Amino acid sequence: MAGHSKFANIKHRKGAQDAKRAKAFTKLAREIIVSVKTGMPEPENNPRLRSAIAAARAMNMTNDRIHSAIKQGMGNQPGDDYEEMRYEGYGPKGIAVIVEALTNNRNRTASEVRSAFTKHGGNLGETGSVAFSFEQVGLIEYPAATASEEEMLEAAIEAGADNCESDEFVHSITCKPDDFSAVRGALEEKFGEAETGRLSWNPANTVEADEDTATSLMKLVETLEDNDDVQYVVTNADISDEIMEKLAI
Repeated sequence: MAGHSKFANIKHRKGAQDAKRAKAFTKLAREIIVSVKTGMPEPENNPRLRSAIAAARAMNMTNDRIHSAIKQGMGNQPGDDYEEMRYEGYGPKGIAVIVEALTNNRNRTASEVRSAFTKHGGNLGETGSVAFSFEQVGLIEYPAATASEEEMLEAAIEAGADNCESDEFVHSITCKPDDFSAVRGALEEKFGEAETGRLSWNPANTVEADEDTATSLMKLVETLEDNDDVQYVVTNADISDEIMEKLAI
């Protein structure tokens, strides 16, 4: 999980400095809408919606906006229909990149994602072109203040998770996709709603990135994440703590 954890670190650090709240709200609202459309409108009966609402509240989204997104997902308010899309490609130095998006215009999103790859020394590939370099996992995240590293690790093991990594910002728990609902449920009983709860991707093998490559890669990731349609980005880069500290400045 080296790549995920380190990118989580820099994301939290940058977020503390220059959070783009409006874009974050747009992405969170879309996740709520799609969660309702693909499940139930009641959070207690829809784990994905529960996670989406928890993430929205963690960003201080108002209840009015959360309820509006739920109503839109139910079809009670006008709005766009969103579909889930996955884009795969290679960043600088052949680093594999997976981009998960929610879009109401797949042609626009594909064009913008392709442009981002090209601009930052990469290229967008076909679906499946890099997914073989990753394994899909259930990802559950809690703020570091939720529990100590030891407490979270013990709870994760008891819940049936495969791994738990903690740092000063976040506890990241991963499990097999089939175990995701059970693990998330067990952790929510103990710690409350998770800040993040979704299926994600872990690199099966990582590629070491020097400072120049890491700098270019972070520009690509930041450009992609700045796109309203993009929900999250995962890479198989292995970047040293020293380089990550420089990038976090």
